Amino acid sequence: MKDFNYYAPTEVVFGKESEEQVAQLVKKYGGTKVLVHYGGKSAVRSGLLDKVCNLLRDGGIEVFTLGGVVPNPRLSLAKQGIELCRGRH
Repeated sequence: MKDFNYYAPTEVVFGKESEEQVAQLVKKYGGTKVLVHYGGKSAVRSGLLDKVCNLLRDGGIEVFTLGGVVPNPRLSLAKQGIELCRGRH
């Protein structure tokens, strides 16, 4: 194996109503667009998907959504998300 460094800083925020911070956290790291990739019915049914997307939009973040999270996704699904964000859907 060749020598390499792997650096993956991650900030995970826990707590009651922590989703309220979503736009602030995206902006903290310079984000202006977000692709929200979700599994399906429970995210929609619970209202959390709409809440997070609205919080992002209210915070000035452009939001794209793509349902259909699956284990071991195909490259075609990643490409679909890229094209969606580029406005070529």
